[in-house]
Amino acid sequence: MKTGKVLSLNVARAQAVTINGRKVMTAIAKRPVEGERPVLPLGIEGDEQADLSVHGGLSKAVYAYPGEHYPFWQTVRAQAQVALWDEALPFGSLGENLTLQGVAESGLWIGDVLRFPGCELAVSEPRFPCFKFNAAMGFKHAARLMIESAWCGAYLAVRVPGTIAAGQAFTLEPGPREVGIAELFRSRMSRAAASS
Repeated sequence: MKTGKVLSLNVARAQAVTINGRKVMTAIAKRPVEGERPVLPLGIEGDEQADLSVHGGLSKAVYAYPGEHYPFWQTVRAQAQVALWDEALPFGSLGENLTLQGVAESGLWIGDVLRFPGCELAVSEPRFPCFKFNAAMGFKHAARLMIESAWCGAYLAVRVPGTIAAGQAFTLEPGPREVGIAELFRSRMSRAAASS
């Protein structure tokens, strides 16, 4: 059975920011928090989603992202000259609630279950980037890089509410293994590109 670790638990409240000259609400700027937090059917206590048409709800209550991708994003931000080469990118910067070690998109399937000591979360769908992701990363091609790499992370539904904390280990219980996160992401992105 595959195992992993919670590198960081991240939350944010929705706030108004100006992106491309217009004021929008967003909670993408997640920041790490210490200690255990309750995990409820609609997400982690203390966290919000600004646009419930694309984030949140029962099937997208928690967003998880592989910590293994962070060096890539740190490098491309430096190449885009929006950060220094040795400037660490804090966990939560991609808008994720859980920065995880040990599971990447290529090894996640719809219906897989992540069992933490205090709760269970089920893989439900990939995350699709939008203009807010470009703003969060600081350069206009960030969403395109996520699409090309399929390093999208995964939304999780709360299967068993409880608690979660940074530093906890988890196991991955395979689901039906019919639809992979990376394949679903690429399929939807190619359809979106074809229709635009």
